[in-house]
Amino acid sequence: MSRSKERIIFLADCQSFYASVEKADHPEYKDRPLAVAGDPMRRSGIILAACPIAKSYGVSTAERLGEALKKCPDLVIMRPRMQHYIDVSLQITRIYEEYTDLVEIFSIDEQFLDVTGSLALFGDPVSIAKSIQQKVMEETGVWVRVGISSNKILAKIATDIWAKKNKEGIFILPKADIEKNLWPQPVHKMFGVGSRMTAHFAKLGMTTIGDVARTPLPQLKDKFRARFGKQSDIQAEVMWRTANGMDDSKVTPETFDKPPKSVGHMMTLPRDYAIPKEVDTILLELTEEVCRDCRRKGYMGSVVTVSCMCSPYDAPTGFSRQMKMPDPTNNTNKVYEAVKTIFYKHWDRMPVRRAGVMLSELSDDRNYQLTLFEDQERLRALEKATDHIKQRYGSMAIVRASSLTGAGQAAERSMKIGGIINEQEA
Repeated sequence: MSRSKERIIFLADCQSFYASVEKADHPEYKDRPLAVAGDPMRRSGIILAACPIAKSYGVSTAERLGEALKKCPDLVIMRPRMQHYIDVSLQITRIYEEYTDLVEIFSIDEQFLDVTGSLALFGDPVSIAKSIQQKVMEETGVWVRVGISSNKILAKIATDIWAKKNKEGIFILPKADIEKNLWPQPVHKMFGVGSRMTAHFAKLGMTTIGDVARTPLPQLKDKFRARFGKQSDIQAEVMWRTANGMDDSKVTPETFDKPPKSVGHMMTLPRDYAIPKEVDTILLELTEEVCRDCRRKGYMGSVVTVSCMCSPYDAPTGFSRQMKMPDPTNNTNKVYEAVKTIFYKHWDRMPVRRAGVMLSELSDDRNYQLTLFEDQERLRALEKATDHIKQRYGSMAIVRASSLTGAGQAAERSMKIGGIINEQEA
C-alpha cells in the first residue's frame, strides 16, 4: 500500500472478548476451557463467548449451555459482567488513541483506526499493529487481531477472513489484491452475508464473492428486484460495493458521541408469565431501566414502543406497537402508564415469553414542559437522587417492592450488569 496515495485503516478485533477478559481476571483458568454464558436454569442460558480452548471442543457462540456442556463436560462457566466488559473495552480504546486520534468504536470488541498520519511516528503498519497487540495484551490480557487495508470494509474483511485465522493475528489486504485474494472466497464469508442471503445468492447462481463483484450493478439490481421486490436496489448496491471493496466512509471518532435514535431494553423471561400482576412487574422493571438510561444520557423521549412475544414456542404470537405521548419525558411513572396502555390494548392474553420497552424521538432533557398540576422539579430531583444511589451502590440499592416478588427479575439482571461472578463447573 502506498503511504502517499492511500489511507491506512485498521480493524482491531478482540479475540473471544468476554472470555478473554474473564481469563485475564482469573489466571487459574489459563489452560482450562472457559465460556461466558447466561443462567442455565433460565432461557438466557446460552454461550455468549468461548475461549479458543473451549472452541476446540466444538463449543460455539449462541448455542445452548446444555449442548456446550455435552461437548465439553469440564467447561468453566462464568456469568456475564457487562459493565466490566464495557470498562475494559474503553480501556482498550484509550490504548488505541495513543497511536492515533482517529478511533471509531464499531462494537464492544471491534474498533476502526486510521493510522495514516501515525506512520512517521510509529513505523510501518505491521509494526504499529504488533505494538498495539503487545500493549493491549500487557495491560488487559486480551489478544487483538488486526486487519489492514485502505478502507474500512476491506479492513473488516481482512480481519474476519484472515487475521482471525493466522498465528500472527495480522493481515494486509491491499485493494489491488482483492481479485486474487477476496473474489475466490465463498460468498458466505462476505461481510453482511448470513445463511439466508447465502441461500439466495446460490439460487441466483452466485457462490463466490467474485460472482457478486463481477456482475454489473444494473444486472444485480434486476436480479434482486425479481427476488426481493422493488425496494431492494439499495441492498443490491451494498452487496456489490462490498464484494468490490468499495467504501468511501471515514473513520469518525464522534460516531460514539452522537445521540442515539432510541433507548430500549428487552427481557426474555425465565418462564411464561400469564398473570397481569406478574406482567406489570416486568413492564415496570423494563420501563425503569429505559428511563434511568435516558436520564443518565440526558434525554427524554416522545414515543413509547412496547413489544411482546407470547407462547406457544412453535407458533408464537406477539406485537410491537407505539404511541406518542403529549410531552417528551423520562419520568418512570409517566412512561409506565403509557407502556401499560399499549400493552393491554394489544395483548392477546397468551402467556408472555419476552417483552421490551423503548423510548424514541429523543430530545434534550434540560428543555422540559412545566405544568400547573405537578411539581416537576421535585419529581426530577427525586429520580436524580435515586439514580445517584443506584450508580454508587448498585442497582439493587433501591428497589421497588414488586421486584422482590417471584415475578421480579431486577436482581438477576443486576448481576449481569453489576459484575457479580458465579462459577459453575460440571
